[in-house]
Amino acid sequence: MLIKERLLIGQYYPVDSPIHRLNAKAKLLVTLIYMIAIFVVNNWIGWGALTVLAIAAVIISRVPFKAVWRGLKIITFFALLTFVLNVFVYPGEPIWTWSFISISLEGIIYGLAMGLRLLLLVLFASLLTLTTTPIDLTDGLEGLLNPLRRIGVPAHEIAMVMSIALRFIPTILEEFDRIILAQRARGAGITKGNIFKRMKALIPMLIPLFVSAFRRANDLAMAMEARCYHGGEGRTRMKPLKYNGRDKAAYLITILYAAGVFAVGKFVPFQLWIF
Repeated sequence: MLIKERLLIGQYYPVDSPIHRLNAKAKLLVTLIYMIAIFVVNNWIGWGALTVLAIAAVIISRVPFKAVWRGLKIITFFALLTFVLNVFVYPGEPIWTWSFISISLEGIIYGLAMGLRLLLLVLFASLLTLTTTPIDLTDGLEGLLNPLRRIGVPAHEIAMVMSIALRFIPTILEEFDRIILAQRARGAGITKGNIFKRMKALIPMLIPLFVSAFRRANDLAMAMEARCYHGGEGRTRMKPLKYNGRDKAAYLITILYAAGVFAVGKFVPFQLWIF
């Protein structure tokens, strides 16, 4: 399977759904609230509720579960790695010991929690880019950063850089796939040998990838300059972002949901605390 098909961040899935029709600023703020909740909530009841919310968002967005799962596969490896590291490193009462290696119940619980956090973060961030076009994402981010202009923060430039970075993730991955296929056609043993030989075989691919990325960046800069790009001052928009009832409902549902999760975690007795 191609690398581009295994990573969802930066890709847009065109379909008509309630989440696709939401204002980009509303989706950015809801995603920010969700990510804060992931790190603030510290019990399994809260994480279960956040997981249900993420699954419900995927269903409402009408993005196929197969595509979402295919994009999460590559992150599952890092989640498992995080779990294994925390199992052996996190301090606690040992339940199994061999030589200098020990495993504790606290380490297992903490490792599961960190792995779940990583999966939920990537899932919701991927859902944001899957349901929002790069132009809307730029306009939404700029709109949220506009109040900071009073203290000298270049809101438009920051939004433009972040949107270009997200936009070029699928492009660079597609270029990397082409380089891998070209190397395989030349008989390069990319998938053979141990992990060190495979890492060494990747070096000849990274050099043309960086050259291609710099060339694309230079072409983009020249194209923007040829179109007299001069930042956000005086810039007009064909479709300006406007709030409507759906966006207010999304805010209300997210705030009430987050408040309910915090309240349940604080007042309902539950013993599997992580911190």
